[in-house]
Amino acid sequence: MTSSKEWAKMLRGELYMPWDEDLQANRTRCKQACDEFNTAGNVSRRRKVELWRNIIGDTRPLPPVNPDPKEDEELFDETDPVVDGPISVDHGLNFRVGAGTFLNFNLLVLDTCLITIGERVLFGPNVSLYGAIHPLDPAIRQGMKGPEAGKEIHIEDDVWIGGSVMVLAGVRIGKGCTIGAGSVVTRDVPPFHFAAGNPARVIKRIESKMDPEQCQDLH
Repeated sequence: MTSSKEWAKMLRGELYMPWDEDLQANRTRCKQACDEFNTAGNVSRRRKVELWRNIIGDTRPLPPVNPDPKEDEELFDETDPVVDGPISVDHGLNFRVGAGTFLNFNLLVLDTCLITIGERVLFGPNVSLYGAIHPLDPAIRQGMKGPEAGKEIHIEDDVWIGGSVMVLAGVRIGKGCTIGAGSVVTRDVPPFHFAAGNPARVIKRIESKMDPEQCQDLH
């Protein structure tokens, strides 16, 4: 998939043709992987991780099975997120999520460009990450016949994203932030701040010992 010229243009944030054969093949692969994840039912943590890694194209081998179910589950605490389906991801290969992160149900991810989520991040239900964009000029957009593009989204470590939040293309949410439920995040949020609203605006700074700047202020 990654050898396609359209794929390369897509990752660079340039206009590309979304109906490229290789792009469509990967979308089909990712949709099938999401369907398998979503219909798996009550399976072990190991099986959930395996299905999750199929979505994002993570080919790392799983660790050897520990005969104790609880200890086997704990093997993945430092390597993978906890994901509660159903989940819908466009490409999967451009989606990176850190360990100790929880992704709640009904997550929608349009990973046209790279989308990263750090470690120990909490997502409420019904969160949408919209990395895809279309030209504003309808003469260029041409409905389903024209090109589209995208921008990266980055959510840093220790962020809490409330339920039904939308994060738009090109946004970076800094470490330690909280985003209020129902917000539409259209611009960057600096580390250790609370933002909410539509469009989301920074409301206050979050006091935390994790913030290096606040630690300096104490001395």
